[in-house]
Amino acid sequence: MPLVAVTAAPLDLQALTAEVARDASGDGAIAAFTGLVRDHNQGRAVKFLEYEAYEPLAVKALERIVNEARAAWPATRLAVHHRIGRLEIGEASVIIVAASPHRGDAFAACRYTIERVKQIVPIWKHEHFDGGEVWLEGATADPDDEEARRAAHRIACA
Repeated sequence: MPLVAVTAAPLDLQALTAEVARDASGDGAIAAFTGLVRDHNQGRAVKFLEYEAYEPLAVKALERIVNEARAAWPATRLAVHHRIGRLEIGEASVIIVAASPHRGDAFAACRYTIERVKQIVPIWKHEHFDGGEVWLEGATADPDDEEARRAAHRIACA
């Protein structure tokens, strides 16, 4: 199983956790984050979402995030999968797993990863709701924007 993926298949947190934990004999923590499709947004009842991506660039951006997290928390192993296509309410759109000798680093790596995903990964969300649909703003930061990267790090370590 790849540690980084953009896929139309349902996400499997248990399998990704097992992959990250495979070499976790000395680790004291495994932390995971699952982002779910919620049934509301901006005061509207959401019916379903569709995610689109330019997959090669999205994978490259996810790999960049994993490498950034490794630089910040060197003893942490990290994996992230993001879903594309139509997702129903309650389905996982993104999963992140971090294994580390210390829980703080595992939590921080997960939080950093989701913050950076929102900043730089070219995945776009098409929200369908009662009475209409709208494309929601996707990645907004330049991947090389150091201030955006520092902001994600500050949030992760808050």
